[in-house]
Amino acid sequence: MSQFSHLHVHTQFSLLDGAASIQNLYKKAIDDNMPALAITDHGNMFGVFEFVKEAYNHKGADGKPKIKPVVGCEFYITENRHRKQFAKDDKDPRHHQVLLAKNDVGYRNLVKLTSLGYIEGMYSKYPRIDKELIHRHHEGLIATTCCLGALVPQMILKKGEEDGENEFKWWLYFPGRLLCGIAASWHTRPGKSKQGIAEVCKEIQRKSNCIQ
Repeated sequence: MSQFSHLHVHTQFSLLDGAASIQNLYKKAIDDNMPALAITDHGNMFGVFEFVKEAYNHKGADGKPKIKPVVGCEFYITENRHRKQFAKDDKDPRHHQVLLAKNDVGYRNLVKLTSLGYIEGMYSKYPRIDKELIHRHHEGLIATTCCLGALVPQMILKKGEEDGENEFKWWLYFPGRLLCGIAASWHTRPGKSKQGIAEVCKEIQRKSNCIQ
């Protein structure tokens, strides 16, 4: 069996969304022989220190963590982080976006993005970023197609596969650092979205070096 690692994981630091403790997540990952585990809480990195520290509480014979900790965040991404006024028929176009740190530079950019989400993009309870910020602080980061709440799946669901592919192409700004995620979901029409993403990924893979 090929090794599997969870790269989209919410802990108890995803307020009102996640319930898993960091300690229990590592216990499960070790039991399942996962080589790595990510933390991708919603809009924050509050649990990162504890997450990395816990990894070093479970070392192998070589003195290294049995599970490689991967630091990330599931951001709230909008069209314009500075816009703070919306109406019932003109809602905030907010979506989800997972970014993972590939190295120390990526970690520092994650910190910048989460901080700027609170400082510049806070709306209601959501610390938001936008593509302008991602463009500015993308170095060292890995992007994913995330979940059904992300831009690519929502484009496929609401506008069609051509728009989904166009959105996908923007994320090829992360050359060799784009992960295509497909997951079962309770959301409406998950079958169409999963099929659409798979088709888009296969088509784009022929034109680029994105990771699947």
